[in-house]
Amino acid sequence: MRLAEHIREKKKLIINILFGIYVAVVFRITVFRPGFTFSHFFENGSLNLTLFQGYLPMIKERRWFMFIYLFVGNIIWFVPFGMYLEGQRKWKLAAIVLCGFLFSLTIETSQYAFGTGFSELDDLILNMFGVFLGTLFVRGYRGVSAYKK
Repeated sequence: MRLAEHIREKKKLIINILFGIYVAVVFRITVFRPGFTFSHFFENGSLNLTLFQGYLPMIKERRWFMFIYLFVGNIIWFVPFGMYLEGQRKWKLAAIVLCGFLFSLTIETSQYAFGTGFSELDDLILNMFGVFLGTLFVRGYRGVSAYKK
């Protein structure tokens, strides 16, 4: 194995490990938070299918920190997901966003099942937008890098 190939393989391994840590952290923050238990499975979950219902009162009440934390956070936490999938191979944008949707749906369903958070439709939308932005970021970076060569 040539040195360049060896380095490339090590980079892939490190990126895959970091992605695994990222997924674990996202699940820790969203599902496996304090109060998590298997004893009340599907008993305490909360489901909100009204788009952006919780955000409007925050804006009216000028609770800007909470609004930014929840709204922007739902986007930012999923940017790495799109970056990772786009970085692994050339996928169609729709396939990457669909994977992000399924990842987000898994989290929202788990929050509902274990009663550890609010399962909200707007979280799915904002999470998918984060995946979309992460994908575009990597594609943009590749375009700029190719242009400089």
